[in-house]
Amino acid sequence: MELPKARGARLAPRTGGRLVADALVAQGITHAFAVPGESYLDVLDGLYAVRQKLHLTTCRFEAGAVHMAEVCGKLTGRPAAAFVTRGPGACHAAIGVHVAFQDSTPLLLFVGQIPFAETDRESFQEVDYRRMFQPLAKWVTQIDDAARIPELVAHAVDVATTGRPGPVVIALSEEMQRRSVEVGDIGRAPVSRPHPDPAALQRLHALLARARKPLAILGGACWSEQARADIRSFLIANDLPVTVAFRRQALYDGTLDNYVGDLGVASDPALVARAGEADLILAIGTRLGEPVTQGYTLFDASGHTPIVHVHPDPGEIGRVYRPALGICSDLDAFAAAAAALAPVRPAWRAWTRELRAVREAGREVPDYEGPLNVAQALRDLEGLLDDDAILTCDAGNFSIWPTRFMNFSDRQRFVGPSNGAMGYGVPAAVGAKIAFPQRQVVAFVGDGGFLMTGQELATAFHHGVAPIVLVFNNQMYGTIRMYQERLYPGRVSGTALTNPDFVKLIEAFGGHGELVGETAAFAPAFRRAVESGRPAVIELAMDPEQITSRSTIAQLRAGSTAKPAAKPAPKRAGAAAKRPAGGARTGKKPAPKR
Repeated sequence: MELPKARGARLAPRTGGRLVADALVAQGITHAFAVPGESYLDVLDGLYAVRQKLHLTTCRFEAGAVHMAEVCGKLTGRPAAAFVTRGPGACHAAIGVHVAFQDSTPLLLFVGQIPFAETDRESFQEVDYRRMFQPLAKWVTQIDDAARIPELVAHAVDVATTGRPGPVVIALSEEMQRRSVEVGDIGRAPVSRPHPDPAALQRLHALLARARKPLAILGGACWSEQARADIRSFLIANDLPVTVAFRRQALYDGTLDNYVGDLGVASDPALVARAGEADLILAIGTRLGEPVTQGYTLFDASGHTPIVHVHPDPGEIGRVYRPALGICSDLDAFAAAAAALAPVRPAWRAWTRELRAVREAGREVPDYEGPLNVAQALRDLEGLLDDDAILTCDAGNFSIWPTRFMNFSDRQRFVGPSNGAMGYGVPAAVGAKIAFPQRQVVAFVGDGGFLMTGQELATAFHHGVAPIVLVFNNQMYGTIRMYQERLYPGRVSGTALTNPDFVKLIEAFGGHGELVGETAAFAPAFRRAVESGRPAVIELAMDPEQITSRSTIAQLRAGSTAKPAAKPAPKRAGAAAKRPAGGARTGKKPAPKR
């Protein structure tokens, strides 16, 4: 239909650089993120020619550019493109590729390459990208013939989006980009996705009918809106208790009565204990990896606890845990088929209520010491967010707080790196805001992660978007300090940090800054950040002693993880005062480093 016309219109000679840009447009790619480099100048020129169809975002660091592209893939199910230069640029970008690989996110990374004629001479910035990225990507290729660009880019998109989604790396030799060839474009191919075997669905129904303590675990990537609605209908109709895999809160409405929490790093111990009692596991989309299974200890690999494992990649089914039933299916197709099944009369209603009660008990706000109760501040934030807000999260101990104390509703999205990559939260927020400029975007990040990629706020200013960044400042690499105090109590080595004034930093960019040191000051500060219409940083002056939401440093040193008494914390007086110079300060500076 449209494809023959496009081919006929584009048989005029085009350079390889222009062909790359046109190939992305033909595949429906709408966003590209780049740190420019001399190794792909001709592609940059090609992107200029298609600027009305493909939005190019100029970034400040290659890892930030790839994180921005990755979050677009997470939120849309379609890959975005990242462009980096050879050698150092590609090395900086590698962490983003690893995030996409472990998070099963479709992504295209294009790397400018040395001239083909100089291969194997250790030319300036030469790297063999097939060898470098082979363990980090679904597929790695290099294009040396401009005539093959449409073919290889189309195949790269297919690889990135089918089966278990993931990243594809494409190196572009320098001289190839300048050569002119006559070749037609290749459009998207309609490919039928794998559907679940009807017999397997009946077997699933029978296993459910025999269960007394079932538990559903949702995971994976690229769920469509319809699939999320379908799987929700299935789970509600059967009153199944639902958990989400590590940092997959975007998959299920946490306000529903059958949502019981997340299984991952720092999960509620009470939920983990109940999960060990389950007599049927419905693992839908998740790989059942190390965080979800608590270091591969939660279930028995031989299949003592029956597992129904649903995944689009047959290689993931039974990879660690032998399932009672494996269903290889596209997740959208499975969700639609599951929603059409007749509900089982649940024998586990009390079990579902018990697990929900565990979730709600874990969300109760303890009376932490100090003027700023972060748990209460986050409960306040829950009521301040837009219905369709996008929340991005960095890696670190601070990330325990929002997932423990906040429920995210159906239209909201919470995304973070399941591989624990620090430096993800800020560029992900910028990328999300660029892709969805009308939606509210809030980032959660620690002081350590913020100073890894916080400079990408310059990208937000450059492209006119305004995310809000919450910096949890405890003046340390908190996760490592936690382990340090458990194993070598009192011997602090390499984990203390010295930070700038984060409020002055964002003000220097021209943004809105707040320092919050008291609980009651948070909500007004957040409202002012929203009303400012500018990129904003709200620094939360955390008590360094409260190393996690369940433990203090003193407790770790004493070998105790006793939780503080769970009772509502009173709101304290002292609203934030507006600073006259565009930002605001409230509360006190953080306590001295320990």
